[in-house]
Amino acid sequence: MSTNAIIYIAVCVVLVIISFAFNRQKTLMGLKRGWNMFKNILVPFLTILILVSVLLYLIPSSIISRYLGPDSGAIGLGIAAVVGSITLIPGFISYPIAAGLIKQGASYTVVATFMTTLMMVGVVTLPLEIKYFGKRVAITRNMLNFVAAVIIGLVVGLVL
Repeated sequence: MSTNAIIYIAVCVVLVIISFAFNRQKTLMGLKRGWNMFKNILVPFLTILILVSVLLYLIPSSIISRYLGPDSGAIGLGIAAVVGSITLIPGFISYPIAAGLIKQGASYTVVATFMTTLMMVGVVTLPLEIKYFGKRVAITRNMLNFVAAVIIGLVVGLVL
């Protein structure tokens, strides 16, 4: 377990104890709600994590490195941007995916672009966005965020 994890757990335990001292009922209710949220998230999280792990195992690192690695250029950036834009994965699941991609040889530029488009561009949710915000606003927002995500990926690639 990393030092950061130990620090976070220790801080959480201390804060729960303090909260418990102030109001036992609310603290227990909060812990119960948190446990229920954790149970609801656990199955989808593990399912996606297992699927991605199997995929990363089946796809050789040489292929990931060729299409998503430092030498993949605009093709790798494009693949990451498009896949991130059309994928509907919660943010907390994307971090282990990103770590796996980097371990398999993907570049930081590609992974940053994937992560950013995943969070900022919503091709799958576009119809819902159009319904609430209108076609022009929804499409403009997605286009601008797509461009911004590619720029962010390129900047991350320059920095790292």
